[in-house]
Amino acid sequence: MMQPSQFFHQFLRLSTLLVSLCWHHTVTAQVTAPAQATPATQSQQPALAQTKQLPWVQKHRFVLHQFKTQQGAVIEQVQIGWEAYGQLNADKSNVILITHHFSGSSHAAGRYQASDAAPGYWDSIIGPGKAIDTNRFYVISSDTLVNLNAFDPTVITTGPASINPATGKPYGLDFPLVTIADFVEVQKALLDSLGIRQLYAVAGPSMGSFQALEWASRYPERVQRVIPAIGTAFIDSYTALKLQRWAEPILLDPNWQQGNYYQNQAQPSQGLTYALAAVTLDAMHPLAMAKQFTAPAQDSPAQQDIRTPLLAQQQLLALAQKRSKLMDANHLLYLVRASQLWRVGLGDDWQQAIRRIKAPVLWLPARNDLLLTPAMATTSQQALQRSSNNQLALIDGESGHLDGLRHIDSLQPLIRQFLAQPVN
Repeated sequence: MMQPSQFFHQFLRLSTLLVSLCWHHTVTAQVTAPAQATPATQSQQPALAQTKQLPWVQKHRFVLHQFKTQQGAVIEQVQIGWEAYGQLNADKSNVILITHHFSGSSHAAGRYQASDAAPGYWDSIIGPGKAIDTNRFYVISSDTLVNLNAFDPTVITTGPASINPATGKPYGLDFPLVTIADFVEVQKALLDSLGIRQLYAVAGPSMGSFQALEWASRYPERVQRVIPAIGTAFIDSYTALKLQRWAEPILLDPNWQQGNYYQNQAQPSQGLTYALAAVTLDAMHPLAMAKQFTAPAQDSPAQQDIRTPLLAQQQLLALAQKRSKLMDANHLLYLVRASQLWRVGLGDDWQQAIRRIKAPVLWLPARNDLLLTPAMATTSQQALQRSSNNQLALIDGESGHLDGLRHIDSLQPLIRQFLAQPVN
């Protein structure tokens, strides 16, 4: 049986992977134009390629003074954070947009400073000499609206926890419902402000795959390649109900107060903790869980007393509670609903909407994913109704959905080859 110190070490490792919480310096300007490549920066590239390390990453702030959602609601003063890696070329044709997962943020690669516990979630494939080569590409990523990590100092987002300019108080549930398409439209506004009109590729894991596909369907003339990892073009009723299990503990927490808890001393902390435990459980595979958590056969206290919770449950909740410190319960509810409503095009016929995608697509489901299953990716791929420029490859591993973060580097050669292929 594993010792408590070993469990703590594993909790810390998994928590870092799932949340990627790191300190950063925030730029307060509305938007900062990226630097373009110069002979001096190009001369430094061989050294970077040798170490495969990015320079310290800088976080930027983008402000939209007014944003209209797909359902017609108007949000004043939308702010999101963004960061970039590599150098933008003269004609701005080397841009790759990375769209993040449910509990992620703009921090896809690199570190903000030396003391960061871990690099960004896709650091294994983004950087000098890696599959998404920052010696060649300008890679940009932004925080979504209603980002889960609302109280993380490394995240800039607008959502229920933000101050409503009309009232001077947090929005709560007065914040309008937002969709994956709204995430895309805010990203488009950011790119437009930078003068970026073409995307060499859009890539993202999980909820990030939804955004990547929506980009390619909504703006086929602007997107040249798409890499949806551990994703799908639709959410079916079974998966939507599974996601609802993430929301229910919050809705049942008496401290949630219909979303009006920000001024209260009592917060819906227990509901958020149990919600995050459900997220972790669904994101993992039994093979990985067996290595991380104590088996009932080794749990002597639970075998003696019905009032004693399983040790595995205590371990899962301890991990969830640790993750919850910088997250917001309402933001989780909004992200759940945006994910539940997801289908390409957000209309009545996603199979027709997906055929608006003209770019080559590289689907990367995880073989052991029990959340967004390989079958969902295969169904999505087949809906494109084309045999060329429509590839699918499986990510192997024992971590389930999380293999899209943990083991994406196993497909580096394929990703590099896909990005190197010319497009018509």
